[in-house]
Formats: sequence, C-alpha cells, structure tokens
Amino acid sequence: MGERKVLNKYYPPDFDPAKLPRARRPKNQQIKVRMMLPMSIRCNTCGNYIYKGTKFNSRKEDVIGETYLGIQIFRFYFKCTKCSAELTMKTDPQNSDYVVESGATRNFEPWRAEDEEADGLKRKRESEEMGDAMKSLENRTLDSKREMDILAALDEMKSMKSRHATVTVDEMLAALQRTSDDKEKRLEEEDEALIKIRMILLEEFVMKILKRKRKRRFGFQMGTLKLPVLVQRDKSPPKNLAAKQPTH
Repeated sequence: MGERKVLNKYYPPDFDPAKLPRARRPKNQQIKVRMMLPMSIRCNTCGNYIYKGTKFNSRKEDVIGETYLGIQIFRFYFKCTKCSAELTMKTDPQNSDYVVESGATRNFEPWRAEDEEADGLKRKRESEEMGDAMKSLENRTLDSKREMDILAALDEMKSMKSRHATVTVDEMLAALQRTSDDKEKRLEEEDEALIKIRMILLEEFVMKILKRKRKRRFGFQMGTLKLPVLVQRDKSPPKNLAAKQPTH
C-alpha cells in the first residue's frame, strides 16, 4: 500500500509544462463556497429572519465592470432557510461591508447609524477646512485642548490609583471599622434624642391630665375659684304674716 501514499510523482526529462493543454473556462465562472452571513437580514418572500452567523453553501462570482481602487467586487448567491428563495449580496470594499442586492432587506443596526453620523461629521469638517486656514487652525487647537484634558484626566486617575495602592489591608479594615463605629454612635445619639422628646411629650400630657382633674375636683375654671355664697337668714317674722294675724 506504500505506492498509494506517494507525495511526489515522476516527471520525465522531456516534460514541458508549456505543452499542456489549458482548460478554457468561462470568464465569469461561479465558485461554490461555504460562508457565514455577515449581517442579519429578512427575506422579502416569506418574511423569515436570517441572523448573522448563519452558514450557507453559496455561489460566488465576479461583478463585471465594478471595482473600487482596483479591488474586485464579488457577488454571492444563497437561498432562504425557510422558502428557498434566492438571495444575493455583494461586497462593498469602500465601507468594508456587504450590500444586500436582491431578495432580502437588511435589519436596522444602531451602530451603523452612529458610524454614518461620525463619517458625515468628518466629511463636513474636511469640507470646511478645505479653503479656510483659520477654521483648520481652530479645529486643531480644539483637538489639542481635548487631548490635553484627556491626558490630565489620565494622570489624575494614575495618581489616585497610586494613592490607593499605598493603602494596606489593615488600614482599609481600620477605616471600615471607624465608619461602622461612627454610624453606630450616630444611631445611638438619634435614639437618645428621640427618647428625650418622647419623655418630654409624656410629661406634658400627664401635667395636662392632672390639671384637668384638679379643676373638676376643686371647681377651678380658667384659673378662678368659685366660692359658695352664704345667705344670712333673718329670724324676725315676716311682715305680711304679722299683718294677717287676727285681732282679739
């Protein structure tokens, strides 16, 4: 079986590779490739969602007449996983992305909108700086100021990290213990103040009750004393009775 595993083949001395017949292939021949879907799409035929990373057996071909800076653009044909409708997409080397050509629509991706907005701002800035030297100088000044602020913030963070790095575990535990003791002490003081306030309110309530009892017992009304009125009786007989006595 050793002759079946030979890696090298025998070439005779008169072998000329130029005399080998060349296979004539079509100019735009399709190649079968195994690929993963680079973005999430939705099929226009059945409405099925096909998510990013789905594997397909696709057919690849060159897009005739379309290049970007000498880079060839390719087209891919694949089928929907549900209805087997043919979907096509092609490469977009300008944006380092893919474009859905037919049979499906690309799902909304929020990071793409952010990237497009950033690219729009960049192009706007370049167009403004094209013929205005003062605007270009102003933008560079703002950029340098922003970089200085970032560097200052980084230095501050480094200094804070170095300060924290000098703190030992025992010091951290002691600081935590101090904070817990202070918290307990503060809670105790609040409890004592609350107890004092309740005692004062209770004393005032008891005093009010005692005052009311005294007023009811001794006849006090708003701080004045009502004394009983003594009536002196006259022992002499009434005049009318003396007049009505018969005469003998």
